[in-house]
Amino acid sequence: MVRYEVVVIGGGPAGLTAGMYTSRAGLKTLLLERGIFGGQIVNARRVENYPGFPEGISGLELATLMQKQAAKYGLETASAEVLAVKPEDVYLVTTSEGDFGTGAVIIAVGSEHRKLDVPGEDRLLGLGVSYCATCDGFFFRDQDVAVVGGGDTAMTDALELSQYASNVYVIHRRNQLRASQVLQQQALAQPKLKFVWDTVVVEILGESRVTGLKLRNVKTGKSFSLPVAGVFVAVGLKPNSQRFADIVKLDDTGHIITDEFMATSAPGVFACGDIRRNSVRQIASAVGDGATAALSAFRYLRERN
Repeated sequence: MVRYEVVVIGGGPAGLTAGMYTSRAGLKTLLLERGIFGGQIVNARRVENYPGFPEGISGLELATLMQKQAAKYGLETASAEVLAVKPEDVYLVTTSEGDFGTGAVIIAVGSEHRKLDVPGEDRLLGLGVSYCATCDGFFFRDQDVAVVGGGDTAMTDALELSQYASNVYVIHRRNQLRASQVLQQQALAQPKLKFVWDTVVVEILGESRVTGLKLRNVKTGKSFSLPVAGVFVAVGLKPNSQRFADIVKLDDTGHIITDEFMATSAPGVFACGDIRRNSVRQIASAVGDGATAALSAFRYLRERN
């Protein structure tokens, strides 16, 4: 078993920042990521609200720069699925690629897309069902598509898709959007966006590919069909916290409870970014969380020794 002073779980902005800070402080650090380094931001076509980039920057480029900077200070990374974290003489981090021992753990695993949990969703994933407009929008050029949701992500996706699709139907269970005012104004002014209010998806239709949606109006109870070639689900995120539920306290939404220093209920375990309670889910705040968690881990280890 290889031992590290710090193991960071999750390679998004919070995790990469935490790993950079602990490595720069001279702590032997390993960052574990099961997917793409950079997390959710790699799907962002343009990030326009991160300080230092007045003209904006693509999410993928920003993530690449973060990883490069962290590696410069000696951060080690590995592609692995974390299966469990157990307290022993040190914390034992069990992964798909082996076990690692560590004196401190920083959890920065973020969130994943919520599903509609309707018939056809899983079966037609990749065949017209998508959770990433930036990734898949190009494939629906000159076709009709739908976006499900009414928040910032849904409006960003709908505007992204309007560059390719003939029409973008925005399906929302309420009669008004939850997105920020700026995004609402942009969305409502885009003629390709068609809003279907007070409506939920009952089923995603199609055999080998998506051909349409079965919808239901929540006020009238009336069901109807909408022919589309693709559906982009943007109904929120859920924290990837369940594998840590036996070592740290979670709130009723599944987010990890921390104090202002990112410390959890378990000594030597810290959490940062979207995974923690009351995160504002912005890149800038995730970076701040990561720095705070790293400095807290440094103090914890020094006081312990």
